[in-house]
Amino acid sequence: MKVVILAGGLGTRISEETSARPKPMVEIGGKPLLWHIMKIYSSQGFHDFVICLGYRGYMIKEYFANYALHMSDVTLDVKKGRMKTHQNLSEPWRVTLVDTGENTMTGGRLKRVATYLGRGPFCLTYGDGVSDVDLRALVAFHRKQRAAATLTAVEAPSRFGKLALRGDKVSQFREKLPGDAGWINGGFFVLEPEALEAIGGDDTRWEEEPLRQLAREGRLAAYRHKGFWYAVDTLRDKMHLDELWAGGRPPWKTWK
Repeated sequence: MKVVILAGGLGTRISEETSARPKPMVEIGGKPLLWHIMKIYSSQGFHDFVICLGYRGYMIKEYFANYALHMSDVTLDVKKGRMKTHQNLSEPWRVTLVDTGENTMTGGRLKRVATYLGRGPFCLTYGDGVSDVDLRALVAFHRKQRAAATLTAVEAPSRFGKLALRGDKVSQFREKLPGDAGWINGGFFVLEPEALEAIGGDDTRWEEEPLRQLAREGRLAAYRHKGFWYAVDTLRDKMHLDELWAGGRPPWKTWK
């Protein structure tokens, strides 16, 4: 099953990082977010990726073109122009990199890669979110629902803690908890090819009319995930994931 990753957005809310690189190339623990996402899928048996490029997409192409160099020890014979790779740690990935336009919206990007997806169901996710979602269970749920599309619903924590007030006095501080903000779209979709029929053109946002149309028609299912999920939207989010990674047991690390 192919995995489509939307990796073409500008990431303006984390411009401290994205002024020089695409958002999926922002590093967590010294590795791009994109690498973390692909490792989540690969650790559960999904190795065939189609990556939708846009803003500074050439950087992602260069990263994968030199992936073995990044991940392995090498000996370079400068005079002869030869390179020998030692202990190649590259993953068993097949990566298709598609330039889907710098200003194309998420739905438009998805529709532009349709020719690379074949006739069966495929996975789709964003290039800025990590999770410990059980992908095999997600796919099995999708097939059982017989829906055109299934999204992963997550309980997002509210960004701020809450105050309990008694009159004009604070009686209690309440930490932010999962579920305070309700269920939201966490990405990690499974789609049938027919779902792409709901997309108009390049200016279509996948999260808006296509999903709304599928919901109205009763063809959109929701797989509830109560485990870890986190999206990088700001520098604060990146720093939070960096801290979790540095702690040695990042919740989204489903690989050894």
